[in-house]
Amino acid sequence: MVRGPASGDGERSGAYYPGPADLVPPRPAARALYGDRASYGDRATDSDREWYGETALYDELDPFLAGMQADGTVAARADFGPDRRGAGGRWLLWPLRIVLWAALLVIVFRGLTAIVFDRALAPAGGGPAPGSTAPGNAATGQFPVALAEAYATEFGRVYLGFSPRSLLQREQALEAFVPPGVLAADPNLGWNGIGQVNLQALQIAGIKVQDPRHAVVTLLALIGGQLTELGVPVAAAGGSLVVTGQPAWLPAPQRILPPATAAPRGSDQAARSQLMNELPAFFQAYASGDSAALNRFLAPGTSLTGLGGAVTFDSIGALVVPPGGTTRQITVTVIWQVAEQPGSAAGNLGMASKLEMTYGMSVVDLQSGKWYVKQIGASTEAVGAR
Repeated sequence: MVRGPASGDGERSGAYYPGPADLVPPRPAARALYGDRASYGDRATDSDREWYGETALYDELDPFLAGMQADGTVAARADFGPDRRGAGGRWLLWPLRIVLWAALLVIVFRGLTAIVFDRALAPAGGGPAPGSTAPGNAATGQFPVALAEAYATEFGRVYLGFSPRSLLQREQALEAFVPPGVLAADPNLGWNGIGQVNLQALQIAGIKVQDPRHAVVTLLALIGGQLTELGVPVAAAGGSLVVTGQPAWLPAPQRILPPATAAPRGSDQAARSQLMNELPAFFQAYASGDSAALNRFLAPGTSLTGLGGAVTFDSIGALVVPPGGTTRQITVTVIWQVAEQPGSAAGNLGMASKLEMTYGMSVVDLQSGKWYVKQIGASTEAVGAR
């Protein structure tokens, strides 16, 4: 402690004040001699390291006192400022950088995988993605043909199934197909409530698409033993359908004469005789569905499934074998016995029902007169053609 000079005028006290030498112990300019701690290295003695640790402690406690000289002046320091080594909180930068880079890598990875998987799931041709619930082709702006055909068929069953006994049920069933406004004006949709229709069969005959939202579905109906067509107007939007109004009764397809065929070239009598001896056994196996017996008549590589006992072979009504080589296209008329159906009326006196049917067959001669079947199906020839 030092006493301040007394002025004698009472303006200054005679109390002691700490001098600069008392505040900061003298120390050598270690940094000027050896540089920073990294360069100080192995040249420092134990006492130097101890002193250097003390000066470091001064630096951390009070950077102002650490720069004060013994004479009370403050020395300029190059390492004083925000970039000085050992600044508090600087050690947190590297962990924060690692976390930031990890987050960026995760974002980039997720973005790339989303792009790759979206392209992989996209169907070829720009169609709707797998799992799409939009029925028909609504997603591509096309009319949903298959859905409209099924929808119109169910409507046709309700529309043509009218009877005075089911009047209320028919009106309620039509609500699922026809707009409320149409039914409010015409609850029976054109029917006057009298009489009934005996609908025996109903099938899809075709569809005429007018635009992506409108089409007319044509139904082929068998009513009271007569064929007729029914045109049903259907509208579609967003996968939903509606019958827009009353259907139209249309004429049934007209019958025509069969197309003229080329004049037969005659029949190979020798081959016909050979086949007449072999075909009865083949058709017996074909009717029963016995695969072991059936395979004895099949050409190599041919596979057929029999009728499983639905009919029984009776006889061959006609056989046409055109001349040719070892492979022939023949026409065979077969008479089947039809099994008696349960519940049928008795009184046939043991007589079985018979049906005459015509088949077109492809046969091949593999062993000089031994014919084998390659194919069998319906014939385009008229029944009983010779």
